[in-house]
Amino acid sequence: MLSRRIFLRKAAVGGGLLLVPGAGAAASLLAAGTPRLTILHTNDWHSQIDPFPDDGGRNANQGGAVRRLRLIQQIRAAEPNVILLDSGDIFQGTPYFNFFSGELEMKLMTQMGYDAATIGNHDFDGGMENLATQLKHADFPMLSANYDFSGTPLAGKTLEHQIFERGGIRIGVFGLGIELDGLVPESLYGKTTYMDPVEKGNATAALLRHQKKCDLVICLSHLGYKYREDKIDDVKLAANSKDIDVILGGHTHTFLNEPTEVNNLLGDPVIINQVGFGGLRLGRLDITFPGNSRRRCVACNNLRV
Repeated sequence: MLSRRIFLRKAAVGGGLLLVPGAGAAASLLAAGTPRLTILHTNDWHSQIDPFPDDGGRNANQGGAVRRLRLIQQIRAAEPNVILLDSGDIFQGTPYFNFFSGELEMKLMTQMGYDAATIGNHDFDGGMENLATQLKHADFPMLSANYDFSGTPLAGKTLEHQIFERGGIRIGVFGLGIELDGLVPESLYGKTTYMDPVEKGNATAALLRHQKKCDLVICLSHLGYKYREDKIDDVKLAANSKDIDVILGGHTHTFLNEPTEVNNLLGDPVIINQVGFGGLRLGRLDITFPGNSRRRCVACNNLRV
């Protein structure tokens, strides 16, 4: 299993691709065959199939599923080891959801080659029966570790975690969702049982790290980035975790120009990233695993779509 320690290298938001992550010696590391993983991620794209309208607003003519697809294709053509993830609230926000109930979103994400996603509160807006139906159009798993769907239409339709391998790197991914009570009408989530995200997150991450021997553990979170009150968020999750390396967040529509680094209970850094809403950004983290180093090198470039 590769080393766990992380060293974060931050890059400004922009439209270009990162050439090499890490410090000045990164080029020689890659030349020497250092394992490298490119993580692409989205959150809260809210059925924004088309670019934002040409209405003079700040997001005019930005975003859109086709542009995202082309950007993903360009990165895959340039990078050998890519994983594509989403942190929830795929549904709701444009007439496409009202007319097609999420089918188009699932088919587009399948075409883009998403590897996994988690469930956001708005993904319940059509009810659990609808979400279960639309998942039939998804050629990727929906991950949720802290929602128990026993006795509901979603029973057996989600996974707690999934393990991927890219270029010899073993990646464990799991999902955590926000508390639905008071946020979503009970009729839409029914008998779903919400479990403490810190407890379930730590248990799932420990399983992936120690039993499944994952080199990198990623949490797809729809908890929200940071709250003033005691409500659990990504920052609090990171601070109270032990085995999570990266938290890819959602729910609060937070545009982070660069990732946040929070030390966990062991004093190791956890990387948190979130890319706003509406598919306006494609998050990108490039991670290298130097063979003889105790550190991982991480570079970030949240790309405009």
